[in-house]
Amino acid sequence: MTRYLISFDHGAMDHITEKELPAADKDSHAVSQEAMDAGVFVFAGGFTEQVSVVGPDGTVTDASNSKPHIGGGMIVDVASRDDALEWAARIAAACRCSAELHEVLPDPAVGN
Repeated sequence: MTRYLISFDHGAMDHITEKELPAADKDSHAVSQEAMDAGVFVFAGGFTEQVSVVGPDGTVTDASNSKPHIGGGMIVDVASRDDALEWAARIAAACRCSAELHEVLPDPAVGN
């Protein structure tokens, strides 16, 4: 099994009207539940607009308005890239925006 991050950029859902938002919310939660039921769900959620960049020396910089950032996403643990692409398509449809798919590389030293 391989883990994949399915994500979308902050602002990608800005085109959804307040009237349409409850349906998108319901649909995205339904896809999360489907992933749970299928046993492939690892994590899902939205991310705040506050972005901090922490340098190697510990310096913290507020980057909230200076760089693109992830608005939300889901991690699935699936057998193939094709399976991950199917989940990404479901998320994209539910959230009414394009989704990016990133394979999470395994690191046996930390247990994944």
